[in-house]
Amino acid sequence: MKSLKNSLFFGFLIWIIVFVVAIAIFPLRESNRPLFESIMPVVLAACVTLLSVVYFRKVTSEPAREGIILGLTWFILNLALDRLMFSWGPMKMSIVEYLSDIGVTYLMIPIIPLGMGVVLTPHMK
Repeated sequence: MKSLKNSLFFGFLIWIIVFVVAIAIFPLRESNRPLFESIMPVVLAACVTLLSVVYFRKVTSEPAREGIILGLTWFILNLALDRLMFSWGPMKMSIVEYLSDIGVTYLMIPIIPLGMGVVLTPHMK
């Protein structure tokens, strides 16, 4: 991994930006759930894509490997932070509820940096 510190920081940024947007538009979840459910994956994809681009600017070798590690790091970090938020309090959800409502969307997190890494691989050989 090129920079564990940057990877963790960017992973946290992804989580906090998505969380803040979700809180800001939370009334939509009650009044227009399909719109809320459409906006949130777009926000997640935009954050992951933008921060992947920033991260990969400093990668000089093995971008596919870097993409796998980066994506899995961000995926695990975001799941862990979410579990802290959704395992107690007013937003409490069971693991099954969480995975069916939110967790599956997070599968795009490792896919985006992996895809970027694969695309960049021929350019670094």
